[in-house]
Amino acid sequence: MTGPSTATPSRFEHVPVTVYPTSAEGSRAVAREIAAFIRAPRPGNRPAVLGLATGSTPLSLYAELVRMHREEALSFANVITFNLDEYYPMQPEDPRSYRHFMRVHLFDHIDIPPGNAQVPDGSVPAAALDAHCAEYEKKIQAAGGIGFQILGIGRTGHIGFNEPGSARRSRTRMVNLDSITRRDASEEFGGEENTPRRAITMGVKTILDARRIVLMAWGQHKAEIVRAAAEGPVASQVTASFLQEHDQIQFAVDAAAAGALTRYRTPWLIGALGDQGLEWDPHMVRRAIIWLSQMRRKAVLKLTDDDYNEAGLQDLLRIHGPAYGVNLAGFYQLQHTITGWPGGRDPKRTRPGDAPVRPLRAASAAVFPKRVLVVAPHPDDDVIGMGGTLCRLVEHGHEVHIAYQVSGSNAVSDEALMRALRFAGDAGLASPASAEKLRSMCAAHESAGSLPETPEIAHWKGLVRRQEVLAAARVCGVPSGRLHFLDLPFYHTGPGRRRQLGDEDGAIMRELLGGVRPHLIFAAGDLDDPHGTHRLCLRALHDALAGSSGEPWVRECELWLYRGAWSEWSADEIDLAVPLSPQEVLRRRRAIFCHETQKDMALFLGDDRREFWERSEDRSRRLAETYNALGLAEYEAIEAFKRFSPDEFLRDLPL
Repeated sequence: MTGPSTATPSRFEHVPVTVYPTSAEGSRAVAREIAAFIRAPRPGNRPAVLGLATGSTPLSLYAELVRMHREEALSFANVITFNLDEYYPMQPEDPRSYRHFMRVHLFDHIDIPPGNAQVPDGSVPAAALDAHCAEYEKKIQAAGGIGFQILGIGRTGHIGFNEPGSARRSRTRMVNLDSITRRDASEEFGGEENTPRRAITMGVKTILDARRIVLMAWGQHKAEIVRAAAEGPVASQVTASFLQEHDQIQFAVDAAAAGALTRYRTPWLIGALGDQGLEWDPHMVRRAIIWLSQMRRKAVLKLTDDDYNEAGLQDLLRIHGPAYGVNLAGFYQLQHTITGWPGGRDPKRTRPGDAPVRPLRAASAAVFPKRVLVVAPHPDDDVIGMGGTLCRLVEHGHEVHIAYQVSGSNAVSDEALMRALRFAGDAGLASPASAEKLRSMCAAHESAGSLPETPEIAHWKGLVRRQEVLAAARVCGVPSGRLHFLDLPFYHTGPGRRRQLGDEDGAIMRELLGGVRPHLIFAAGDLDDPHGTHRLCLRALHDALAGSSGEPWVRECELWLYRGAWSEWSADEIDLAVPLSPQEVLRRRRAIFCHETQKDMALFLGDDRREFWERSEDRSRRLAETYNALGLAEYEAIEAFKRFSPDEFLRDLPL
């Protein structure tokens, strides 16, 4: 897709939704509209009043506004801004404050007068909070009201910090934060227990009083809540749905965030696909057949003409013939995703009558053994997302390398580190000087209850995760010499979703790819990670492949994306399904258990409180049940992957 989507908005959407191929294109479009708003003449040279948001969503927007200021003379000298919210309590100079966020990403790089940039003050004494909130409202009115309001949307559907249950008439006030919102922010604060429980926010009525509102949403993790806000009823449980009542509202979303809208998920419910600029390609056929099979609770090969007609899928019968012919087309697509040989079979050991090695390309399938690179953002994502397939690749004789992109130190609790350090001390493994330092640290930890956030402590926590990796690799049969601990620098450059990739990250990734020159790459495509690390890690791989695109090995490489702890591929998205035996499921569990710091007491579970091994087993078992219900063979578990060629990955992946 190039440019905004031409797919027909449907009767299901209650707000105008513009879909862009990528977040970068969407941000540029919104930035151009803001620039036009700022430059527009106003009676009496009144200032342009902007409402601003924080979080990862507007980062590319602010970067584009800064570029326009530097290169296109966009001046903010006559602009007044009001930010939506701030944590409470929070000092303005704290790196985790929204005041600091705005300075780093926008205010320090443009010519806005300091007094014109308004952010709620999280340091106001509790007794003065009501007065501060009332004064914030008065400042907005004194400035002439907000002319252009930028919004993001939280996974609970909140705008600003107006959590589920917020009243439509609400104004700027103190609020209690939803547990999901706090979990999403927990990495920035070193754990959920340290994350603020309250915040100051503009109210829903304050936001709706803006004359123009643009809500931006990027990424697949926003798809379901975008659908709820755009297509669902107006309800206080999804406060973004109140925007349906605004006359000048626009949703600006990328292709991934639009994926749950009816016009993309089930476009046949809108009307003939040809009228929407869409066609019945093989993928759309498979999606429709799976949808119909699941809705009717029938195996694919049991669907009838009546099933298709009653579900509004007459197009399929008209184009592809009677139901059974359509059923076979969908069934064969599903069947051809299944293989027990994810890296291909040794041609020397292939006998007549052996099952075909699918769905690898013929040229790739002929190479044996292959150099396989498994890319894991965190030290346990490989075994959580594809532990069974990883073991299978090793057993089949492929040269398997695993690259861990970040240290994972942020997910090691102080107590877990102290337990390891105390063992070293009690075992006499520390030098006299180190033993004395250890005793001092133990005393400080016991009195303060926490360790200081120093580079040395982060390094030690990273070493704890590294030892867990070595143990898991032994379970999977991967030699330590094929483990690559990249420790990408971006991970240590700031809290959570405010991190950004740098040149050094790209150089490290390119060096890895050039050293391994893999035939197959398996990478984590789980962009629902609430802390954003997976997204940046996948972007780092994306950029490294782009920088290596002239290398001969890239043209021969196949790329497969797996998902892990946070989400799973739907059946219509799967290109490779690897069945696992009960023994392989147990072996994967053993490998996951090696990551002891993430078992029982993992710091960042998100809003799913199950342990990671439970998520892995439930997901792969549920997928096997899905395949069985569609009429395919019954397996214990299935691990699933989506294929991209490097060219497709560079062009199409919604990052």
